[in-house]
Amino acid sequence: MTEYLVRFIAGGVVVSAFAILGDMLKPKSFAGLLGAAPSVALATLGIAVVQHGTHYAAAASWTMIYGAAALACYSVAVCHLLMRFRFTALPATIIAFVVWLVVAFALLAGFGGAA
Repeated sequence: MTEYLVRFIAGGVVVSAFAILGDMLKPKSFAGLLGAAPSVALATLGIAVVQHGTHYAAAASWTMIYGAAALACYSVAVCHLLMRFRFTALPATIIAFVVWLVVAFALLAGFGGAA
């Protein structure tokens, strides 16, 4: 139960800090970008360091970086499919999801992931 309490408090504090930072930046669209994923990732890594040690947290952070790179490729693929090739949203996202999977698993296979 203590772990859940720590996750709740750490996650809430970090999410609130990122929300304040996002609110201070211009344009306001940064607030959504900084709202959830980075703050939850930092809270999760902090708990991983305490529970499993720095080596485990380092491996987990690399998998988060690979996921972010794959998400960037997914986003570029969706934009190209929607704007250049005039796909509708559903087919574009399904095709781009395949791009995300290929990039994510290629990075994991090439560089390794969580221990």
